[in-house]
Amino acid sequence: MRSAFRSPTALLDFLGLDNRALTTPTRGSFGLLVPETFARRMRPGDPQDPLLRQVLPDPDEIVSRPGFDRDPVGDLASLSAPAILHKYQGRALLMLTGACAVHCRYCFRQHFPYSGETASGERWAAACRYLAQDESIDEVIFSGGDPLMLSTDRLAAITADLGAIGHIRRLRIHTRMPVILPDRVNPSLLRWLDELPWPVILVIHANHPAEFDREVDTALDRLKTAGVHLLNQAVLLRGINDRPETLKQLMERGFTAGVLPYYLHQLDRVAGSARFEVDQAQARTLIEHLRASLPGYLVPRLVVEQAGQPSKTPLVDHAAKAEMLLP
Repeated sequence: MRSAFRSPTALLDFLGLDNRALTTPTRGSFGLLVPETFARRMRPGDPQDPLLRQVLPDPDEIVSRPGFDRDPVGDLASLSAPAILHKYQGRALLMLTGACAVHCRYCFRQHFPYSGETASGERWAAACRYLAQDESIDEVIFSGGDPLMLSTDRLAAITADLGAIGHIRRLRIHTRMPVILPDRVNPSLLRWLDELPWPVILVIHANHPAEFDREVDTALDRLKTAGVHLLNQAVLLRGINDRPETLKQLMERGFTAGVLPYYLHQLDRVAGSARFEVDQAQARTLIEHLRASLPGYLVPRLVVEQAGQPSKTPLVDHAAKAEMLLP
């Protein structure tokens, strides 16, 4: 992380791209952040590289667009206790950190007030009390930010506290780290995972087949050896993965690495991300292409998250209902 690119000029120089016309400002804590491990998978000299486009700031980010706001999925209204989002029956999400290994320009939490809502100190004690008092919660989700930005010792201390809550039955971890910095999957992390008292589901986030390489494959294989169940969720992004063959390759490449498709998310309409949006009709057509060319277990569920709804909303099986809900 210390050697990660933190300015567009440095990243473009690394890729051999002309940056003389680059005038895009980066916004405070959400400036550009790209580890070299990820940048090495980008195609040198190609300004349309799908990995580069996910992370390079664009002037469109500062243009206000109708229907795009700072809290597109209603996270703030779902804060049920310090550091806890409790949207859905049976599971609660813990905001462990606001830090990530990479800043994706479509991130739906890029405006979230992490400084006062992550699990530390008294907030962590209050979060544990909330989880202990609600016996309907049997699955805890580690999120953020990226929970694997925390040290393994800190993660172990958190799960030691959770281990005292008898009604928790599963742990889910949402992380981009095995894809962005595969070396984070090191012996200490694997020991921690192997010793946990619950089944562990680890959901990675890869949007394009080029995000996988040998190092990523090795990290994922180590996680499987530790008994972790691996899923991938992707975001449908215009100009990046909105072609049938690209999505097909993503699902197949992930499976080769031991990861099953989980969700394909319609873009969360966060302020600054309008350039990535794919319309729903095209999204449904893409899923039908996948259904026609892949076995069912390689076809992700196309969903959108709507504030206040009791679950993700499928956009294929319940398309009419989704159209009524969407703005």
